Amino acid sequence: MRVVIQRVSQASVHVNAKSICGISQGLVILLGIENNDTVDDMNWLTKKISNLRIFSDSEGKMNFSIKEIGGEMIVVSQFTLHAKTKKGNRPSYINAAKPEYAIPLYEKLINELGLESGCNVYSGEFGANMQVSLINDGPVTIIIDSKNKKL
Repeated sequence: MRVVIQRVSQASVHVNAKSICGISQGLVILLGIENNDTVDDMNWLTKKISNLRIFSDSEGKMNFSIKEIGGEMIVVSQFTLHAKTKKGNRPSYINAAKPEYAIPLYEKLINELGLESGCNVYSGEFGANMQVSLINDGPVTIIIDSKNKKL
């Protein structure tokens, strides 16, 4: 699983001009699931995101996690995070998981993220053409890949 995490002061997701969800202070998590991702990847990522200390204390140092500030999260499915661009100019998404495999992991991650963090977790609409609006706070953007835990 690959995620792009953005610390936000506010964010929202719209589908067909209809608001699906919105948050104030928290995280927007763009989630890409690939063919060989497992529940173990999901569990590791859930714990990592919930405990990631990227929120500022009173001195401006990143010392607090989403749990500690009581923020909210939006998870958005993003198969394009697994784009391969080695050949030609049209990205290949051959490693992105098909919906029948990805949807159960996506839904489980959303549920487990809420349980692990104690925060409200919202989601976009899997497979839909979404308009994601956000104000990146900092800006703070973190990329994590469960297959490369050293990043």
